[in-house]
Amino acid sequence: MRLKSKTAIVAGGAMGIGAQVAISMAREGAKVVVADLNLELAKETCAEIEKMGGKALAVQMDVSSWQDVENMVDITCKEFGAPDILYNSIAIYNRSKLAETDLQMWQKVMDVNVTGSFYLCRAVIPLMQSKGGGSIILTSSSVGVQGTKANIFPYATSKFAVTGMTKAAACDYLRDGIRVNCICPGPTDTPMIRGGRTPEALSEFVESLPIGRLGTTEEIAQSVLFLASDESRFITGVALFVDGGQNAHV
Repeated sequence: MRLKSKTAIVAGGAMGIGAQVAISMAREGAKVVVADLNLELAKETCAEIEKMGGKALAVQMDVSSWQDVENMVDITCKEFGAPDILYNSIAIYNRSKLAETDLQMWQKVMDVNVTGSFYLCRAVIPLMQSKGGGSIILTSSSVGVQGTKANIFPYATSKFAVTGMTKAAACDYLRDGIRVNCICPGPTDTPMIRGGRTPEALSEFVESLPIGRLGTTEEIAQSVLFLASDESRFITGVALFVDGGQNAHV
């Protein structure tokens, strides 16, 4: 087991990639805190983990609230001990151009996608320092590193910020044994991708992808497991593309 006796926080573990990561980490021996705004779905993820003999705890959390994040981390420490691993999959996706972006939506995207990642890192890093190290994995995007596309201005901007946060934090905590990386998933078969698209539009979108299909949550989860484990102990400050060749495709 790659994560035996580790304590992991999975923010956004109620559904999609986050839920699959939480289940996969538990399968590898971690005690998992599933933190999500949707407490009922978080409990369902925990039930799946417990069904296979793992340990999990659901905690309701609004990632844009510092008080909620602090409370979640306090509960983690009391129940499972200080975290060894943090994975954040929480994000808001929206479609708009710069001049068409509503100011309220801009602020919401920044609060959740950027400030939420900052809050989580800020809360766990001192605890990881006291343990002598840890692994933080954030979620950027295939449109959040070196290129993007039209009509996703707030989302793309926020994901570039997450990539920058990853690299800056990795430099800050190199000597503390804390590794900070982010994954950059391509289009993945989750409710976020399917939401707002007709079956015809989804099919057309999938056909336009270099690999001709969506990624699976299991494929994304495997990259997170690698970055969480000691197998990647010499890797930090990396934005790892898990996108079926999308970023390499001209």
